[in-house]
Amino acid sequence: MSKEEFPSFDKLLNSNWDYVYNYLLKKTSNKYISEEITIQSFSKAFEKIKTYNPKYNFKTWLISIAKNTYSDYLKKKKLLYKDVNSKKIENIVSELSPEESMINKESYDNLNSKIDELKPMYRDMIKYRYIEDLSIQEISKKLNQPINTTKIKIFRAKKLLSEKLKKND
Repeated sequence: MSKEEFPSFDKLLNSNWDYVYNYLLKKTSNKYISEEITIQSFSKAFEKIKTYNPKYNFKTWLISIAKNTYSDYLKKKKLLYKDVNSKKIENIVSELSPEESMINKESYDNLNSKIDELKPMYRDMIKYRYIEDLSIQEISKKLNQPINTTKIKIFRAKKLLSEKLKKND
């Protein structure tokens, strides 16, 4: 299929957001987690849009991506929980070694410098969403923008930041 045969990302997001979000909300019972997984699902769908077969229902394809993204989230959460549970409480509470502290500071500084390299609009989106921990609705109100525009900008900001961080690896 040629690129012209696919609807724009904005159109796909606007017409299917509620469907995917509500599906995930039923699974998670958590608005924040549902929102995050929905954003990730649309990101994956947009990246893999050329693999979509039009003889199947588009919403079914989107839900399968959301279902797999949610499954990945649960696996990561389970591994994190398992890692924390496997350590003794003293180890969790104990202070980091000087080496670990230095590595954490370097990672934090690297992340901040990559965020600062983003265009101001995207830098603000990352800071509002992940540093100030504002909801998409709060960001939308703060910037006086439609919610879907805010979602798209957050998606793009995350993607740009991810690309910048991958260049360092």
